Amino acid sequence: MTRKDNQILSLANNSLWDLPSPSSMSYFWNFGSTLGLCLMVQMLSGMLLTFHYSSSSLEAFSSIVQIMREVWSGWLIRLIHMNGASMFFLFVYLHMFRGLYFYSSTHKKVWNSGVIILLTLMAISFLGYVLPWGQMSYWAVAVITNLFSVIPIVGPSLVTWIWGGFSVSSPTLTRFFSLHFVLPFFLTVLVTLHLLFLHKEGSSSSIGVNSNLDKLQFHPYFSVKDLLFIMGAFSVFMSISFYAPYLMGDPVNNVPANAMQTPIHIQPEWYFLPSYAILRALPSKTAGVLALVLSVTIFLLLPLYEYKFSTKFSFTRISLFWFTVFCFLFLMKMGSLPAEEPYIFMSKVASMLYFSLIFSINM
Repeated sequence: MTRKDNQILSLANNSLWDLPSPSSMSYFWNFGSTLGLCLMVQMLSGMLLTFHYSSSSLEAFSSIVQIMREVWSGWLIRLIHMNGASMFFLFVYLHMFRGLYFYSSTHKKVWNSGVIILLTLMAISFLGYVLPWGQMSYWAVAVITNLFSVIPIVGPSLVTWIWGGFSVSSPTLTRFFSLHFVLPFFLTVLVTLHLLFLHKEGSSSSIGVNSNLDKLQFHPYFSVKDLLFIMGAFSVFMSISFYAPYLMGDPVNNVPANAMQTPIHIQPEWYFLPSYAILRALPSKTAGVLALVLSVTIFLLLPLYEYKFSTKFSFTRISLFWFTVFCFLFLMKMGSLPAEEPYIFMSKVASMLYFSLIFSINM
C-alpha cells in the first residue's frame, strides 16, 4: 500500500467533514447537501405549523385559514412548508437520476438506503397532503387508501383500520397527522445511516474511476461548492414562495372537503404523477397496484447488476438514460390528464418503456 493510500485511509477514519471525495465531482454532487437543508426546513416549519393546526375534520380546513390569516407570519411558514415539499422531491429526483447516470448503484448500501429514504419521503408527503382537508386531499386519501384492499384476505379489514371506520373521516385525519409528525424522525435516522454508508463506501465519480489516488478531503474543496449551490437553490425557493406560491398546487384543494361531491379529475401532487399514471394504465386494480409499487422499488434491483466499465458511458447507454428521463417526464404529464383515451393507451406504452429502460440501462 502506497503512502498516498495510507493518507486517504486515515482521512476516512475522521469526520464526514474530512471525507475523501473524488476530485472530479461536479455541481451534480451538490444535490445531497441541498436535500439536507430541505429536511431541516421542512421539520422546522412543520413543527411551527403544529402549534396552530387542528386534526379534527370539522376544524382542519379552518385552522389552515387561521394560520394563513391570523397567525403572525403564518402565511409564510405554511407556504414554505408547502413549497418545500416540491423542492424536496425536485432535488430527490435529480439526485436519483444523477446516481443512475453515474452508476452509483455500485455502492449498494448507499443506493439501497437512498431508495428507502425515497419511499419514506413519499409516505410522509402523502400523509401531509391530506392534512389541509381540502377537496383534492379528501379524495386523494379515499382513492389511495382503497388500494390496500387488493391485499388478499386482510385487505378490506386493513382499509377499515386505516380509515378508523367505514369511510374517510376525522379518525383518518387524526391518524395521518400523527404519522406525518412521527415519520420525519425516522427519516432523519435513515438519512444518518445513508451518510454513514457514504462515509464508509465513498462517493461515486463523474469519470467512473474509484481510486484512492484521485481523492481530496471534502473541506474546503467541496464544502464551498455546496454552500454556493445551496444559496442559489434557497434563493429560487424563496422567490417561488413569495411570488408564485401556488404554482405547484391544485386550486381544487382550496375548497373544503365534501364527501358528497367528487372532483371531475382526481390527481395527486406533481411528484406522484408518474407512479399515478402507471397505476391508471393497467385495467386490473391488482396489477395496477403492483406496478405502482414496482415503479419505485425497481431501483432496489439495480445493485444486483454487474456492469462493464467499457460500456459505462457509451453512446447507447447515454441514449437509454435520456430515454428513461423522457419516459419519466412523459408519465408525469399523462398522470395530470384525465383517465380517458388516448391518454390511457399512451400511459401503457410509456410504462412498458419505463420499466424496460430501467432494466436495460444497467445491463
